[in-house]
Amino acid sequence: MKTIHFTVLPPPAALSRDIECLRIASQSGNQPLEIKVCPSGYPGIVYQLAADRKTAIEHIAIRSTQSSNIPVLFLHGQGSEPSVMRFRGTPYTTIQLVLKPHAMYSLFGWDASVHNQGLLFPDQFGAMELEKQLRASNSDEVRIALLNHFLMKKKEHNGKRDELIELILSFIHEHTATVSVKELVAVFSISERQFQKRFTRVVGMPPHLFIRVRRVNKALRMMHSGKYERLSDVAYALNYYDQSHFIRDMKTFSWVSPKHIAMKVSEFHSDLAGSSYL
Repeated sequence: MKTIHFTVLPPPAALSRDIECLRIASQSGNQPLEIKVCPSGYPGIVYQLAADRKTAIEHIAIRSTQSSNIPVLFLHGQGSEPSVMRFRGTPYTTIQLVLKPHAMYSLFGWDASVHNQGLLFPDQFGAMELEKQLRASNSDEVRIALLNHFLMKKKEHNGKRDELIELILSFIHEHTATVSVKELVAVFSISERQFQKRFTRVVGMPPHLFIRVRRVNKALRMMHSGKYERLSDVAYALNYYDQSHFIRDMKTFSWVSPKHIAMKVSEFHSDLAGSSYL
């Protein structure tokens, strides 16, 4: 995505269990942008401010609804629908804390399913003072430190852990191409009913849906790598039982077909935080 500069940073060691990465995105031009974002299976906190000290994002739309009046600082839940983010025609910078799939539960102590497609304002997650501090800061380094400090306090006061679900998430990460709910139930010796309930509470969506989202994200990263000449090779590597199934999942989570994304490779971006394109 040539018009936007991305920087991906590792989380601080003390938060590495709950944060996937930090991503800074900046756009120096004056052209309005409409960015399509594929769901990643990760919740996150976003700080977004334009050069004129106003919000950079005009609205965020998914298939079922649209949100306007986007706050400078917000927390978003898991989300399983692709979204479209409309940016104003002005230079801007965003800082995104990409949280681990379980972090709504482990950092905030919430049932993640309550916020699975939601967008929360600062007063809804105890961040009013944080927003003031971020606005008053003049460097990304200071803002990142403030965001990390905020999450450390949340972890100390509100955090919960479901060790089994976090182990299962690690297993899914290592075996994205082949894993199934049936296999997880067998490997971790848990009843399917209990597993579905606990996973949905901690992660925010059912395990079968999370696996589909993560598999599509892996496909997008593989396509972006340039190492696969044919889309059928990507589908085969990820154990899709036929190409039509692969195309169907790609359309579900990215709006468009894999062939369309492959044609737009110069307008496509994929990293640890997820995938998006113009």
